[in-house]
Amino acid sequence: MIELKQVTKIYPGSSTPAVDGVTLTVPKGEVCVFIGSSGCGKTTLMRMINRLIPITSGTIRVNGQDVREMDVIQLRRHIGYVIQQIGLFPHMTVHENIATVPRLLGWSKRQIAERVDELLALVNLEPRVFRGRYPRELSGGQAQRVGVARAMAANPPVMLMDEPFGAIDPINREVLQDEFLKIQEKLRKTIIFITHDIDEAIKMGDKIALLDAGRLVQFGEPEELLTRPKNEFVKSFVGADRVLKRLNLLKARDAMMENPVHCLDTDPSGKVLDGMLEQDLNFLLVTDRNGRLRGYVNASDLRGHTGTVGDLVRPLTLTVRPDQNLKEALSKMLGYDLGILVVVDQEGKMLGVLTTRTLVSLVGETYDERGGHWGKITANGRIL
Repeated sequence: MIELKQVTKIYPGSSTPAVDGVTLTVPKGEVCVFIGSSGCGKTTLMRMINRLIPITSGTIRVNGQDVREMDVIQLRRHIGYVIQQIGLFPHMTVHENIATVPRLLGWSKRQIAERVDELLALVNLEPRVFRGRYPRELSGGQAQRVGVARAMAANPPVMLMDEPFGAIDPINREVLQDEFLKIQEKLRKTIIFITHDIDEAIKMGDKIALLDAGRLVQFGEPEELLTRPKNEFVKSFVGADRVLKRLNLLKARDAMMENPVHCLDTDPSGKVLDGMLEQDLNFLLVTDRNGRLRGYVNASDLRGHTGTVGDLVRPLTLTVRPDQNLKEALSKMLGYDLGILVVVDQEGKMLGVLTTRTLVSLVGETYDERGGHWGKITANGRIL
């Protein structure tokens, strides 16, 4: 846990605080994002946590200990630190960079080697390929992953991340964000994360601290800033499209229509066609008896066919996982002009479907659900 109480920083020669009486608590295992315009004090506030910048007044506690009463070297060795410029030592290999803190802590060579390989695998870098490379041999995204691995090397309970993905291109940035969230789900570190991007803040943060001119304007969950902005400054900073930004917070499982109408791949084609014509459906989803998605079948394909639906099923390659956020799902639907998107689990079992109507309803628009659009569903979700 990180606790800040009336934390203030006034630089020598200045009468205006860079940080002005900030009080907040970051619970153990959560990500708190500091965000605000340039010069708002977010980086200064972060650097006071590991005493890179001295505190003028107030108290900062990490896991119950006042940081000013701790040995500064020990404090920093137990707080992982990642910066935008990465800061890898150019004359050291990837292995040596990651091993820096464990070596200072007196770990054995075997322990260090195992930890380096474990972390490289965790950030999706093949240990055998990357451990002997130098920073100049890495892409920007690869170097950033090594930087994250180095920060986690000694398994610190707290991590400070100052715009860690800011210098990465948008595609790799999104990949790194997703990978880091997966890592965080496993490790549950207490993290302070700085960004200037509100979309990144919403995606990465369990809590968001919005700062302006050194003061804390609003602190809370992303949902709170989007739906209950404290004042006009928060509204302006979050953006006029804050309703759409809520899609980043919601998962496919939150919006999917469960038990969608479908048939089995073993069902007779003629009987399925009759049901589709009765319900005015042009296509129908198809699963096997275990509920795994096989694909879909068109009504036109079934006409005159005397076998089973499985003979005519068309593959459906565009699906979504239940934990994928709705912004990504909507982007996929719009990009491929899809009316529906099927939600499947890791084994390919169909869990539900997303529709554009469902997503529109979630962002506050009203709509008229036509009866029978999905057909008359029986107790087990089948059209028959």
